[in-house]
Amino acid sequence: MSEDEIRKRWEEHPMLKPRIDKVVVNISVGKSGEPLEKAAKILQEIADQTPSKRKAKTSIRDFGIRKGEPIACMVTLRKQHTIEFLKKALPIIDNKLSRKCFDKHGNFAFGLKEHIEFPGVKYDPEIGIFGMDICVTVNRHGYRVKDRRRKKGKIGSKHILTPEESMVLAKDTLGVEIE
Repeated sequence: MSEDEIRKRWEEHPMLKPRIDKVVVNISVGKSGEPLEKAAKILQEIADQTPSKRKAKTSIRDFGIRKGEPIACMVTLRKQHTIEFLKKALPIIDNKLSRKCFDKHGNFAFGLKEHIEFPGVKYDPEIGIFGMDICVTVNRHGYRVKDRRRKKGKIGSKHILTPEESMVLAKDTLGVEIE
């Protein structure tokens, strides 16, 4: 299906137009203590939201990680905050995404090597430099049927989001170029 056909379909059936549901920003440090606190401080500064810490699922003796030890921090952004954050993050990668960034459900993810590339963030030698993963979840109206706790249902085959539709949404809403 071409981009024009997809846009025409969205105009005819507004419920088929996808939307950005949430953005998850993750900084994985690999150890607890002071480095994790620094990463949490950076994440709070960038996302304007208090990050939550994530614990190790298993023990890895070679890396010195114990099960249950906090090793990462993350923030989930929803509604208007998603667009604002992506408008700051995408210029760092020159507004270009690879087709490989999109999964079969239409979600996409990309990584940043240095947090200091964000506008307004300055390098602090005491904190250092952290990379981050940014995962964007895209869905349609009506997907709540699949996610709700009580009386879950299935999404119809004609309502399932494709990666092509997600790419068109990213181009239209965020001005992203797909390679």
